[in-house]
Amino acid sequence: MPGTRGAVPVPVTTNSSHPHDLTREILSLLDTRPQLQTADDLPDASQAEVKAALDRLASRQMIQYNTRDSENIVLTEEGQTICDEGSHEYKVWEAVKRKGRIGLKELPNEVGAESAKIGQGNAFKLKWIKKDGDTLVPVANEVEDKTRQSLLEINEKRSLENTITLKEFIKRKLAKTNKVITYDVQKGSRYAKEIPVEVTDLTADMLASGEWKTANFKPYNFEALGAPQNSGALHPLNKVRSELRQIFFNLGFVEMPTSRYVESGFWNFDALFVPQQHPARDTQDTFFISDPPSADPPRPDPPAEAAMDIMEAPSKRLYASASSTSTPSAPSKSEDTRDYEQYLSSIRAVHESGAFGSIGYRYPWSRSECLRLVLRTHTTAVSTWALHRLASQPRPARYFSIDRVFRNETVDATHLAEFHQVEGVIADFGLTLGGLMRFLEDFFANLGITGLRFKPAYNPYTEPSMEVFGYHAGLGKWVEIGNSGMFRPEMLEPMGLPPDLRVYGFGLSLERPTMIKYKVSNIRDLLGHKVDLGFIETNAAVRLEKN
Repeated sequence: MPGTRGAVPVPVTTNSSHPHDLTREILSLLDTRPQLQTADDLPDASQAEVKAALDRLASRQMIQYNTRDSENIVLTEEGQTICDEGSHEYKVWEAVKRKGRIGLKELPNEVGAESAKIGQGNAFKLKWIKKDGDTLVPVANEVEDKTRQSLLEINEKRSLENTITLKEFIKRKLAKTNKVITYDVQKGSRYAKEIPVEVTDLTADMLASGEWKTANFKPYNFEALGAPQNSGALHPLNKVRSELRQIFFNLGFVEMPTSRYVESGFWNFDALFVPQQHPARDTQDTFFISDPPSADPPRPDPPAEAAMDIMEAPSKRLYASASSTSTPSAPSKSEDTRDYEQYLSSIRAVHESGAFGSIGYRYPWSRSECLRLVLRTHTTAVSTWALHRLASQPRPARYFSIDRVFRNETVDATHLAEFHQVEGVIADFGLTLGGLMRFLEDFFANLGITGLRFKPAYNPYTEPSMEVFGYHAGLGKWVEIGNSGMFRPEMLEPMGLPPDLRVYGFGLSLERPTMIKYKVSNIRDLLGHKVDLGFIETNAAVRLEKN
């Protein structure tokens, strides 16, 4: 049996009647006249109900209609009160006139606190009353309450000729504008007093019997909106992260494993030549773990090694020579020359007394401080681990990471206690500062940012160091977009890397470009429990190179 669709009513409930079918009412009204206006003929139906009924009939070509938009003025609750009782200034004058003299402190008891506060000043301006010491006395014997008269006119006509007075009423929130949508409705080419039954499915039986030739098929409505789908949606940070990952892959970078949120002070600070008394290692800046409070000394990390082997395998196959294609993608245990105890001793020496051509910081280095567990403050801890791994087979390499880091920050519109850091490192022979500047110009060009400026900066583990600035057209000023530098020998040589192998390092936050692209001014609207899920579900795709 074919699917059919008959009259689908639009029920309307009014204060004076039971639910009735608005579509039938419209057809009945048009049966007796050539045209109707919804504002006059359907005053009890809401605009949404009227529109639904008209669209249902228009889709069947039973009616046609035109939309008329207009604005009218309506009173607010306070404006309606003035219409009923008189203006604040009139109440004050009437009370003073009636009593002959009223003390300033007694006035709120007579007319109410709000009328006393607002009406007293207006009555002074209109010279209806005056002040006599601590009392109010009348000046005018008769007054005309023009405020009430104007509001009565609005209430009756839904408009006011005096535009200056109208603006004042709107400013005082005595009146407001309402958008009114009405429809002029006429009969359509397929008008009928009743909605005919329509066939919605073409079946094999209809084709065989020929019934399809006379069937009244329901026309397709190609303008109808589909039902909302409860589908998943990528967070804006994930969209921008995906774009950045693709940029790194296109530039030949290998992604580093960043699954460890908790790091030891060794990888997070000491191996980066950050002294143990540095302010960044205070509890005001870093989250320390209490249970357990400390880590093992640096040692092999099989899960991270396995993940890195997988991530590096494609690039090693791509750049492998003919003689090395049959060798394993990663050095075997016998080839792995890393000595973690020696590495720890070298780090202690470079901090405490100096080594590798450096005089060091010359302070008593603490092993227990080095092994304290922290929530990582930057993904450079992962970069340090990857570079130490590279020391077993020194060669040119490019690594990157994008993941969450933690700082003991005061939460405000631009700072959270956790955010995402984007970091890249490039190891090669003969690198120069000029090459880093040129690379950063090319990298940020992929993000749609050109014309960079560089400013000298200080980082414990890079020298020279540079802050990177780009011009923000929306803000109309230069803003810091990243940090960069060349890793110090005190960081690289204790790993076992050769002295002529140099390393660039650069980083930026993931949140800043995301906030700029999606015009988010408060970072708490982007990340955290206050994020609007509607914003997540409806935000557009991102193209970083497009403005």
